[in-house]
Amino acid sequence: MKTLAILPVKSFADAKQRLAESLGAGSRRALAQAMFTDVLGSLRRVSELDGIVVVTSDRAAEAAARADRLIVLADTAQAGQSEAALIGIRHALANGYERVLLVPCDTPLVEPGDLAGLIAAEDGVAIVPDRHGTGTNALVLEPPDAIEPSFGPDSFARHVAAAEAARVPHRVERIAALALDVDTSADLAELAAELDHHRGHAPSTRGALRQLDRAGASPVGARASD
Repeated sequence: MKTLAILPVKSFADAKQRLAESLGAGSRRALAQAMFTDVLGSLRRVSELDGIVVVTSDRAAEAAARADRLIVLADTAQAGQSEAALIGIRHALANGYERVLLVPCDTPLVEPGDLAGLIAAEDGVAIVPDRHGTGTNALVLEPPDAIEPSFGPDSFARHVAAAEAARVPHRVERIAALALDVDTSADLAELAAELDHHRGHAPSTRGALRQLDRAGASPVGARASD
């Protein structure tokens, strides 16, 4: 089953605006870039993937992807995660991919085994909810246009409804490492706590959190030890 991973990447300079009350622009940019690095690193170690595309308008993300000899697709419209995902899906359909894996770049805890397990089954649509059970933190679509992605608030229910309306097989996958994305100070504190219990995971994000802590810029509780 020819499978393409699609990683939409918002401009690091504009990322994580909901953290603006607790982190300055430079700190948010560094954190977003670190999380992207960790997610991309995990994707690259999934042998079951036949390709990875990064959809972005950010020059740093583009440079990192090209350094890894990955395909970069320009997100010229910058209209959000769903539209960026569609750019990747169109590329998949045009190049003979039979399945796509859509993952966000702010789930740095994810490991290669999590992703390999997610794409192991061949049955239409897999939906991974966030830790609140309302958002969607990953999608597997077989074929790539099985449903149209619709990320954002309450997207989990939309994706389930779309799969039911399209009458395609679908399943809900609850994966702890993908459930935690980082949008708020509470998410960031939870991430730091998880890193304290999972030594060696997400090295770039761990390093970024240590730098924030040393600079006195971390939100309360957002500390990750070595």
